Amino acid sequence: MHKVYLGLGTNLGDKEANLKTAVEEINKRVGEVTSLSAFYETEPWGFTSESTFLNAVCCTLTSLTPQEVLATTQDIERQLGRTRKSVGGIYSDRPIDIDILLYDDYRLNTPELTIPHPLMWERDFVMVPLREIAPEINAKAFGIKREGVCP
Repeated sequence: MHKVYLGLGTNLGDKEANLKTAVEEINKRVGEVTSLSAFYETEPWGFTSESTFLNAVCCTLTSLTPQEVLATTQDIERQLGRTRKSVGGIYSDRPIDIDILLYDDYRLNTPELTIPHPLMWERDFVMVPLREIAPEINAKAFGIKREGVCP
């Protein structure tokens, strides 16, 4: 089994219900959710919106490959109403966003998927909930020289 950390975010609709439903679907379709952070209200990152986000991180044990996790989480996003992904750093409001943050200690860099998530170390809305459930994780363990704003 592989340990996968997923970042979750939503800023449209019933945000708490969106996160809870996403976690339920991840548990059914990706693998057992072994830990889930608190839900954090945060400001939009990388774009302007009138709606704040609700963010969380979960840890899942899975037998799926990274590509299968990606395909499954994208399907969950579509099921929950997401119609388009952010492309080229252009972000928008969304009912749910599920990002693969870490997959064991794998490193992957393809056009479809980069693991570890390339921007996670710079985003408090990822690192605060991640450190809540996995305080041992740090950028140095992944060979990252700069860890962003979180101590």
